Amino acid sequence: MTNQDTQINEEELQQQIAQWQHTALQTAQKYLAEKGILGLSIQATESRTLPPVCGVWKIKDNKGKGYWVISGKMPTDSMPVSGAATARDALKHFSYQWHMKADKILNAERTDPMQVEYANILIHHAQGLYELADNEQLWANEAS
Repeated sequence: MTNQDTQINEEELQQQIAQWQHTALQTAQKYLAEKGILGLSIQATESRTLPPVCGVWKIKDNKGKGYWVISGKMPTDSMPVSGAATARDALKHFSYQWHMKADKILNAERTDPMQVEYANILIHHAQGLYELADNEQLWANEAS
């Protein structure tokens, strides 16, 4: 493999990452828009992307209210920015919330198979989020 081949492969990889980030951010924005939250500005320096798994976006609406939004290969979800100081903390919060939602579903008196399947999906993603948040190497450059 030549240096030119390596450079082309690196350029292709960077393009794929940029496309993934764009798509994940669009998903987050659409999610908020569907909830009636508009006039969004992205707080890029505090947002984090972990392609191809997830993006954790810090977003402000046109009224100045802030949200953490998660999107990617998992359910898209949001919470007020007051619930977490950093993107890493937001991952931990989403993980905890998803475990709680799943427990509530699984402990209900009546559960249908679709709800049980959804609960298992939440548990799976919650565990993955916690592992990401717990991985020190991924957060080595995060400001304290």
